Amino acid sequence: MNEYDLIIVGAGPAGQSLAARLAQAPLRIALIDGESKATLAAPAYDGREIALTQTSIARLKQLGAWERLAEAEVAPLTRAQVLNGQSPYVLSFADQPGNALGALAPNSAIRRALFQTIAGQENCDFHTGRAATIDAIDAKGAQVRLADGAIIRGKMVVAADTRFSLLRKSQGISAHMLDFGRTMLVCRVQHAKPQNGVATEWFGHGQTVAMLPLRGDQSSFVLTLSAHAMQSVMALSDVDFARDVERRTQARWGKIALTSTRHAYPLVAVYASRFVGPRFALIGDAAVGMHPVTAHGFNFGLRSAYALGDEILRALRAGRDIADSRGLARYERGHRRATLPLYAATNAIAQLYSDERPFARVARTAGLRLMNVAPGARRLVEASLRH
Repeated sequence: MNEYDLIIVGAGPAGQSLAARLAQAPLRIALIDGESKATLAAPAYDGREIALTQTSIARLKQLGAWERLAEAEVAPLTRAQVLNGQSPYVLSFADQPGNALGALAPNSAIRRALFQTIAGQENCDFHTGRAATIDAIDAKGAQVRLADGAIIRGKMVVAADTRFSLLRKSQGISAHMLDFGRTMLVCRVQHAKPQNGVATEWFGHGQTVAMLPLRGDQSSFVLTLSAHAMQSVMALSDVDFARDVERRTQARWGKIALTSTRHAYPLVAVYASRFVGPRFALIGDAAVGMHPVTAHGFNFGLRSAYALGDEILRALRAGRDIADSRGLARYERGHRRATLPLYAATNAIAQLYSDERPFARVARTAGLRLMNVAPGARRLVEASLRH
């Protein structure tokens, strides 16, 4: 039987970030994932480009992961703009002098950098290629069983096993799930006209399009459609798909060429009713799974890993149990305050901008204009883009 202090189930960005945050702590950490170690070390491109806030960039630097990203993999985000249908009105969010809104980097590259950061970490052992279930949690600790029958015990279990977390369910924690009935396609495209570091979100009729700036004359193209309509788009040849992108974007970026594989993901938002339990905590998408329209999913996941890690470090400094209920309660309160308002607002925006009824179209345009003339609302959005 393997004895640990902390057991993290899920070696995605949140799980790896928590392990990295505790690199210097006097702990034995088990990091469990169903993927092989080779896959974690070299994750395949999955189409997703992550919009990192300045705070997330600072955290990745502190973890030692940021410098492992190649310069060509990171693109600065200088401005964001929102368009609605055929309206010429534009809602724009610009950077401040010397302080960009953030940066974009491939999800696969960030995962690779985080793995490299913790691969040689002395206090962290990988248990890969095996799923995990919780056998029991009691006052003394937790017992986790791997798919091959191996048993691991620890003082605390952290679930970072996706927004459809089986560990969350096993501990009787429910979750609010909102299935938008839509599918998101992501890929890279090359375009004739420059994007100038500007991210564009375009809410059209029957579709949502985003162009996220990458290095050079490339962008990440994001298309949201009904699941049925997306099947036809995914079936197009590469050449026909590029022509379809030109049509959908009204040639705003000029001639388009597909430069990557295409990937489609169903859109489901998730918010756990609780983030903690006795000797148990949720981080990443297992706690809060965001709709991508406001690009906060990764940033919230990294925040949760940092916040929980800080509580564990605080407990160690005070000589308390790392699963001290007071520390877990502080983590839950803080993460709920940071995420719940934007989670609710994001879902409302996503639902409004996918509603094709006439009154909804009017409300969308009115909402953009109100945002531009309401300084408080603008400052709130701009602050969320940076933090």
